[in-house]
Amino acid sequence: MQEKENTMKNILEFDYIKAREYFLKEESYFKFELPKYFSFQSVITKVSQKIENKLLSDFYGSFTNPETEKEKATIPCDFENVNYKFLNNKDGKFAWRPFQLIHPALYVSLVHRITEKDNWKVIVDRFKIFGEDHKIKCYSVPIESESELSDKAITVSHWWQEIEQRSIELALKYDYILHTDISDCYGSIYTHSIAWALHTKNIAKRDRNKKTLVGNIIDKHLQNMSFGQTNGIPQGSVLMDFIAEMVLGFADLELSKRLKDLISDEYTIIRYRDDYRIFSNNPQTAELITKYLTEILFEFGLKLNAHKTFVSHNVVCDSIKPDKLFWISNKRRPKSLQEHLLLIHKLSQEYPNSGSLAKALDKYFNRIYHIKKTNQNIPVLISIVVDIAFKNPRTYPIVSAILSKFFSLIQANEKIEELLDSINKRFDKIPNTGHLQIWLQRVILKMSKEQSFEETLCKKVNDFKIIIWNSDWLNNDLKALINSEPIVDEKIINEVEIVIDSEEVQLFVSKQDYPY
Repeated sequence: MQEKENTMKNILEFDYIKAREYFLKEESYFKFELPKYFSFQSVITKVSQKIENKLLSDFYGSFTNPETEKEKATIPCDFENVNYKFLNNKDGKFAWRPFQLIHPALYVSLVHRITEKDNWKVIVDRFKIFGEDHKIKCYSVPIESESELSDKAITVSHWWQEIEQRSIELALKYDYILHTDISDCYGSIYTHSIAWALHTKNIAKRDRNKKTLVGNIIDKHLQNMSFGQTNGIPQGSVLMDFIAEMVLGFADLELSKRLKDLISDEYTIIRYRDDYRIFSNNPQTAELITKYLTEILFEFGLKLNAHKTFVSHNVVCDSIKPDKLFWISNKRRPKSLQEHLLLIHKLSQEYPNSGSLAKALDKYFNRIYHIKKTNQNIPVLISIVVDIAFKNPRTYPIVSAILSKFFSLIQANEKIEELLDSINKRFDKIPNTGHLQIWLQRVILKMSKEQSFEETLCKKVNDFKIIIWNSDWLNNDLKALINSEPIVDEKIINEVEIVIDSEEVQLFVSKQDYPY
């Protein structure tokens, strides 16, 4: 991709006003793929206006304690299902990743509190300390796009430039690279460690009951989202990515202190969220750094993934993801639609759920998008693409777009219904397919909007009265606002076509926007 200047800005460069605007964007509220008729901006904006310059506790409900006959506030941490959760299957088997749509009141309240002028200064100043060691580089603090690309697209481009390209460049200086990452990072973060990160352990422990300490404010909000639990943070929003960076940045700082006088200067560490790349000219040096990192992370309830930890002496090759190398070396110009799809199917078997697979399907969709008719056997093509999706949940959105195009080429409605029935029965064999159901509903939306799905968000499309978040802890006024505000845009539903538009499922619609 041709490099452009001023295409992004690190949020730590924002003042507290701009930071608040950034986190209150729908694009920051959730970052997993949903059809474009799901819209949360209105409810976020209205809740923000409602609680502006107030504490969320001002909007708590109340009940009469039967023992004391006194009024007592309803606290969100005493209620289950405050956030909306759905499990996204990761491998077509029994591994899954929990995504969450944070309760709008808790989300907005947390954004408001961390972007108060003094609190934002504490956070920004602390991140400056995290980044003082030039030998430990973090490239995963959230960024905002300043171009026509989305924040998510510019983040992918940023990863390619700062992680992969920088890693290859470091092959000039280092002979070894060690890869490792943290197991179940978001699900394991100890919420009290956020205050440690922002204020140091001594201050955090001394002032553990100080309600104005921003670390304690974040900790309390997280507990309120998860029935009082202190382990794990919600996954699925840029805000939570940023909070995770507080803990991981603190770990960087502790690692820097540990390494300062113990080993030579011949190393560089690159971190992107919970993924680490350690470069050195001696494999023992990399392993020693990993040992110290393991000990530091253990104090935060985190641990490295032994299955994904390895050392390589081929820095160039092992700086590039193996799925990309495989695709570069194996792809050829296919003649038929089926041959092209079978080639992608092979990639999906070798490197399931990979970025190269998603990109290959993007390009396939671009190839078929304008086709009006074909002599190819459409049910066979559908069978191949469904088999790809079966073990590659990351591909659900783009596979749904491909299916929508294939269905548009079938004349008989009864054949479409037969194929849809077969697809549903195929996916009934694996658990936690709510995300898939959301996208299958999008595929058939213009053909059969009323078809039943078990996923609650699917039900919401057909019945606005369906409740997503548990708001029983709020007073009637704010509860009514949240429950009545539409999160499904009927105007968009009426406007969408049978074939899913490329902009709905692709980060990079035009070829020149791809980062590689």
